[in-house]
Amino acid sequence: MSVNDIKGHYIGGRFLDDGRGTENINPSDVSDVIGRYARGGPETVDAALEAANAALPAWSAVGVQKRFDVLDAVGTRIAQRSEELSVLLAREEGKPIGEARGEVLRASQLFKFFAGEAIRNAGELLDSTRPGLTVEMTHEPVGVVGIITPWNFPMAIPAWKIAPALAYGNTVVMKPADIAPGCSWELAFMLDEAGLPDGVFNLVMGPGREVGPALLNSGRVDAVTFTGSVGTGRQIARDAAANGVRVQCEMGGKNPLVVLGDANMDLAVEAAVNGAYYSTGQRCTASSRIIVTDDVHDTFVAALTARLLQLTVGGALDEGTIIGPVVSESQLEKNLEFIAEARIAGAEVVGGERLELEARGHYMSPTIVLDPRQEHAISRDEVFGPVASVIRAADYDEALALANDTEFGLSAGICTNSLSHAAHFKRNSRAGMVMVNAPTAGVDYHVSFGGRKGSSYGHREQGRAAREFYTLHKTAYVNANV
Repeated sequence: MSVNDIKGHYIGGRFLDDGRGTENINPSDVSDVIGRYARGGPETVDAALEAANAALPAWSAVGVQKRFDVLDAVGTRIAQRSEELSVLLAREEGKPIGEARGEVLRASQLFKFFAGEAIRNAGELLDSTRPGLTVEMTHEPVGVVGIITPWNFPMAIPAWKIAPALAYGNTVVMKPADIAPGCSWELAFMLDEAGLPDGVFNLVMGPGREVGPALLNSGRVDAVTFTGSVGTGRQIARDAAANGVRVQCEMGGKNPLVVLGDANMDLAVEAAVNGAYYSTGQRCTASSRIIVTDDVHDTFVAALTARLLQLTVGGALDEGTIIGPVVSESQLEKNLEFIAEARIAGAEVVGGERLELEARGHYMSPTIVLDPRQEHAISRDEVFGPVASVIRAADYDEALALANDTEFGLSAGICTNSLSHAAHFKRNSRAGMVMVNAPTAGVDYHVSFGGRKGSSYGHREQGRAAREFYTLHKTAYVNANV
């Protein structure tokens, strides 16, 4: 297939090209066109929903061994193609190749884990309070699930939504991010290779403003899971409620990392660098607010500044790159606007510049914003780039208050050698995930993922918690007195 060929939607077990295509551009080198991918609209969604609804009765009733076999085969195939898929991921998203390899491995692990969960979908058998009756409590498929995924983890996030949806007997219509459809297209190809029955999984590519509303307002979807921006997530939640559709939204974070005076300083700096700047800061669990107590503030800032000078900014496929490009020109401009506003508001900024490298791409230097005011945009809004604020706190109590002073509540971290402070922070941090002496980013595939407040709406993702969203509880009584 040449770069001029269009990679089509996957609907009803067939790849369909409607003649409209969107170029997938490499943010490391904008002259590199990865491929052309189909651009669908409401009519494409209709066809995918028809296929998913037609396939639902048979797939929801199929034996768990079939579900295990398909998901396990996809996990194996991802692992076998890991280097090829890692290169594709790095090219289309700009993620450094080392991190891309880790994400591809995570996708393989997710499919393998949920293959097992298909078999472990246990219910409960209880005695009734009424003599002679028994009670069965089981978990059944929700139905047709709409999946809407972002560009920042184009392999892992689709995997952690597709795999549980299929494991529990649902059928799927999925819309990947318009600017990073390649990894999702490859997942569709591997699901087809694994023998998934026609119509069980369907892929519709295209702009969210056209595909999303058609999916939500169709009357033929039973649940929607979304990861993306706050504004879009809130609109999806409203539309889902109006249509009686079960909904799960992951919408971002403004995550704090607290550094206390008794912390191991080397460990704290590495936790901050990993959390704030790896993946070019383009992850909802990034440590965008680093809150440091006054007794070590200046020492920490000096160490963090020196450490950032060691981070290589470059093309995603270069093995030495630590910070790749921002995903698009529009995202880069937004990041630079946040930094410019912070400067105007009086904050000191280290770095924060557009970079011109040998290949033309969307590059910027890693950025530290020193002591911004709490009411400034840089302190309140999510910045999707290699940007972190360092905020001074008088002591632990003020640091905790600052950490919780946000509309978000996804992830939070603390670096300290005090067991007392660590235990108190775990209990009193108003975040869904808390890390002690570790980066705020990074959750294993077998544990739940999600936040509080403005970060998340609905059930948790991943691990055993995923079953709560992708299944419905059924209670059945059996009377043996007949």
